[in-house]
Amino acid sequence: MPDITATGGSASPGRTLGATTPAAGNLPPENPHHARRWLILAVIGIAQLMIVLDATIVTIALPDAQKALGFSNGDRQWIVTAYSLAFGALLLFFGRLADLIGKKNTFIIGLVGFGIASALGGAAPNFEVLVTARALQGAAGAMLAPAALSLLTTTFTEPKERGTAFAVFGGIAGSGAAIGMLLGGLLTEYFNWRWTLFVNVAFTVVALVGAAALLHTQRSEHRPRLDLFGTVVISGALFCLVYGFSNAASHPWSAPSTWVFLAAAALGIVVFSWWQTRAPHPLMPLRILLDRDRGGSFAAVFITGAGMFGVFLFLTYYLQIMLGYSPVKTGLAFLPMVFVLMASATLATTRLLQKVGARPLVALGMALSAAGMAWMTGIDVTTSYATHILGPLLIIGVGIGLVMAPAMNIATFGVDADDAGVASALVNTMQQVGGSIGTALLNTLATAAATGYLAGKQPTPLVLAHAQLHSYVTAFWWSAGIFAGGAIICGLLLRPGVHVSDPEAAPGVHV
Repeated sequence: MPDITATGGSASPGRTLGATTPAAGNLPPENPHHARRWLILAVIGIAQLMIVLDATIVTIALPDAQKALGFSNGDRQWIVTAYSLAFGALLLFFGRLADLIGKKNTFIIGLVGFGIASALGGAAPNFEVLVTARALQGAAGAMLAPAALSLLTTTFTEPKERGTAFAVFGGIAGSGAAIGMLLGGLLTEYFNWRWTLFVNVAFTVVALVGAAALLHTQRSEHRPRLDLFGTVVISGALFCLVYGFSNAASHPWSAPSTWVFLAAAALGIVVFSWWQTRAPHPLMPLRILLDRDRGGSFAAVFITGAGMFGVFLFLTYYLQIMLGYSPVKTGLAFLPMVFVLMASATLATTRLLQKVGARPLVALGMALSAAGMAWMTGIDVTTSYATHILGPLLIIGVGIGLVMAPAMNIATFGVDADDAGVASALVNTMQQVGGSIGTALLNTLATAAATGYLAGKQPTPLVLAHAQLHSYVTAFWWSAGIFAGGAIICGLLLRPGVHVSDPEAAPGVHV
């Protein structure tokens, strides 16, 4: 008899689900999205691309925006931080809201909000309006992200098709930052910095028309209630966590604005975890997090979010500052990585995941990413792209593709439809928090490395250049270490074996 596990309504993705046949009166409802599933995937992909690339598309435009609006260097970071703070703090709340009011409603409200915020930011007459618009974008993105992933989860339930869908989604999640840099460079160089925000209006209109035409609303008879206390506590904790690590990227760890917020975040997470074991309607049922395979998948997304910033952030600095690349050329330099990432994500989820399972794919992907980052440490002041950068980027792209798509797939596999929104939100939260922590840690380590290199030396232009180079190399080594540690952690957490769903026993669709 095949082993079947279920905990609190969520089938465990760590075991093979047997071919059980439900009683005639308990047949799962027909999936209303099945006939239009591939068009729905296109709509979800547009929304996901908009969310991910907006974390980087504005970064390249910041110098031009600063000149136009006249804000200081100290204020500049808030254009990026305002987005990440609102996004990170509200993800779990809006994930549960999607379970409460329906994924279609949440998705459409998020789209409308994102479009309005983008238009406001593009037309911003001053710094204050631009920062407000970026915060509103982050809030709307926090609505869109979990709704998009949970729609994907409940729309695609057949293993092979689910693999293809998650390959597309995971590829976008892993490469969106690079695409954002390229698109931001093109728009800034050939149009105007404001178009890095206005372009989202076009994405929004296309996705909104598609969502209104293709998505159906279907209520569940057992919708969860909102855990108000848990929502306030975890939203505050995530705000403090993202703010603390964002602040650590530009301030000492000993600064009160860093450690006080991080301490508050830790306390909030402890209180939230305690409350979730006692709340009558928990915001995040611990069964979602404590399943071994989901835990390993969440860890994989978190670690990849932290490690890949060594690629995007410091390699961007290196290409532009040391090699003199333009924003457009920098974006083009990342394209080969994007292509192989999409290819490896597709191969991993459509062919390999159903043959070998997630464990070897994620562990191998982490190991390849570590190897690519280690190879990247061979750069010099006058390095050639073809000899020292292209190869590592290709290996890293393959590695991230092998990790992201399978991890997102398994993290949401077998989750009860009533919990799909909050489970999807947790995936996005792990990536967001991992990115914030990775940015802060790597930036701190890189800065310390540059300072240490300059100690006792005459700061000539050549010495300064080598100090800068040393900081990048240090960041690459630490990124390699993060990925290597991830290979071990995820290899231990994830169960061996293939995850197989039983369509007849799959949870019902709640959209």
